[in-house]
Amino acid sequence: MRAKTSFFCQACGHQTPRWLGRCPDCGSWNSLKEERIAAPGKGRPVVARLAASKATPIDAIEAVGENRLKTDIGEFDRVLGGGVVPGSVILIGGDPGIGKTTLLLQTLPRLGLGDDKVLYVSGEESPRQIKMRGQRLGVYDAGLYVLAETSLEEIFKTVQELQPAAMVVDSIQTVYTDQMTSAPGSLSQVQEVAGQLMGFAKRSGVPVFIIGHVTKEGAIAGPRLLEHIVDTVLYFEGDKGHAYRILRAVKNRFGSTNEIGVFEMKDTGLDEVSNPSELFLAERPEKSTGSVVVSSLEGSRPILVELQALVSATGYSLPKRMANGVELNRVSLLLAVMEKRFGLHLSGQDVYVNVVGGISIDEPAIDLGIVTAVTSSLRERPVDHRTVLLGEVGLGGEVRAVSQAELRIREAAKMGFRRCLLPERNLAKLDPVQGMEVVGVREVGEALDAVFQ
Repeated sequence: MRAKTSFFCQACGHQTPRWLGRCPDCGSWNSLKEERIAAPGKGRPVVARLAASKATPIDAIEAVGENRLKTDIGEFDRVLGGGVVPGSVILIGGDPGIGKTTLLLQTLPRLGLGDDKVLYVSGEESPRQIKMRGQRLGVYDAGLYVLAETSLEEIFKTVQELQPAAMVVDSIQTVYTDQMTSAPGSLSQVQEVAGQLMGFAKRSGVPVFIIGHVTKEGAIAGPRLLEHIVDTVLYFEGDKGHAYRILRAVKNRFGSTNEIGVFEMKDTGLDEVSNPSELFLAERPEKSTGSVVVSSLEGSRPILVELQALVSATGYSLPKRMANGVELNRVSLLLAVMEKRFGLHLSGQDVYVNVVGGISIDEPAIDLGIVTAVTSSLRERPVDHRTVLLGEVGLGGEVRAVSQAELRIREAAKMGFRRCLLPERNLAKLDPVQGMEVVGVREVGEALDAVFQ
């Protein structure tokens, strides 16, 4: 008897009896894949259930403080919200070769306290390959156990024998369970494996790290449900042409999603960067046109970055607009404000904007920096290298207030900057910062006059 099949969208889980080029539910193209449908009573998902509970008034629930496990890697603990919460499930995604396995190999042995064991499950590399990488990273901990296995049932048998304090699954797309008849990496397998790992973590209190593949667009491959199941979703970002890596949380049930961790990739593994501002400004030229320094707030940490702009006459009827590290639509909006409100002729100019160091910034506090960098390149006039700029630019050309201005200015003063341009509204609430000249501005024209005086 021929097995029954159906087509499932690998992005949203929509089911249809025939193949379609585009998913009718989420609109993804070429995302429908054929999978077997289990017969009734066979292959049903067996997700471990938690202990039965009853509804309780919220004021009768006992508040228990979080007992976090420290990894002694400050940048990693910062992103997680202060450490690893026992029983949490953490999903880490990133491009191939970005350093996901390296990060977890360095982190995992630190979670074992005393004689505790930790388990690294690999479905893609052999134990010898992991051993070679461990030698390069200087990981020789006898409590670190390596298992090359893709069957979830066999993994749980090993876990029951070892009783590890923490475990890593690399990667979830290679692990399968016998409860499902579809191939590893399929929609149903990923959902079922993630569900069973979540049930195990909550019952045992063992933190589980899951490595996930990513698509061409940079999102974690598989159904979006995978990101909803887990407690924390981390993305490891960075350009392979740069040695710097950024760990960013996009979901965290136990902490903020605004924090980032900065690492530097070396031959001996990942080193944390405790002062990212110094790193991103290390090679900044002093008298280069189109270069300004802005302050971005990532969670509770202010980071100074160099923002560059290049304006050149276009050879085409439609000028180019390119942006790296900032949103292109935001740049186009600011260019329109510059043309309409201040008469800067950019319709015949190609404009390129770049954030140095491979970091991405999406907050409006850098608007004034973008406008100043473009103007500097257009007029061929450099900006004083000891000046930092803050401010959001409105469609009327006004400069609007930003959050945490004093925190940003103190970071700039610590890095040796002596002058700061910021919105006038922030100036009224600002305490004096030693060694820093603070200039309040109300509109972009006033700011440009102050910069190029």
